[in-house]
Amino acid sequence: MTTTTPSRRDRLRTATVTEIKQAGRRLLVTGGPAAISLRAIARDMGMTAPAIYRYFDSLDALVRAIVTDLFEELRISVEEVAAAHAGAPPLTRVAHLARGFRRWSLAHPAEFALMFGSPIPGVTPMAADCSPANDAGARFAESFFTVLEEHLAQHPLPEAAESLDPDLRQAFQPYLDTFGDRFPLPVVYLFVASWTRLYGMVAMEVFGHLQWAMTDIEPLFERELHGTLRQLAR
Repeated sequence: MTTTTPSRRDRLRTATVTEIKQAGRRLLVTGGPAAISLRAIARDMGMTAPAIYRYFDSLDALVRAIVTDLFEELRISVEEVAAAHAGAPPLTRVAHLARGFRRWSLAHPAEFALMFGSPIPGVTPMAADCSPANDAGARFAESFFTVLEEHLAQHPLPEAAESLDPDLRQAFQPYLDTFGDRFPLPVVYLFVASWTRLYGMVAMEVFGHLQWAMTDIEPLFERELHGTLRQLAR
């Protein structure tokens, strides 16, 4: 199989795209999601604003590219955590994945806000079929799906749980339309139910919404995590 070496022009374009995204991320970190703008990036890079449009045709496109990169970074981060415990039982690895997600989120609050928080003013919220950002988010979720599927292979769900209630199954149609049936719906359901619980905890902590009540959120997170694992173990 032969490979084609990118032309100098393509290499320069790739490098400029990377630099633009890095500049956008710096603005995100220093000023929050609303600080990202093509004009500010152009100024930071010594370019004219119209020149940016040769690489990204809109602010929406740039934000989606940054989100895509962030989901890939997050996925790699949590998978490295799980890989360090490769010999552990599946649910133990799920716990490490969740802890890895929390640690990354707390270390990158601005990035977390862009990925999971309120939409940026003037930027169209990402639709369910928004690729490649949505695909990157799905690959992050698959890190959990894969381990959950391994757990269910060892500990099958009770027969009553194998088929979801018809109304609940219908509610997952957007998932089926976008990603097909690679993972059984009960696995997807378990992930979504568990994710909602743990994501809520992490979001509250990242955004500082529990500071009025607690000085250290980790014990509460661990308690909720263990409760979630008990549910998955049934």
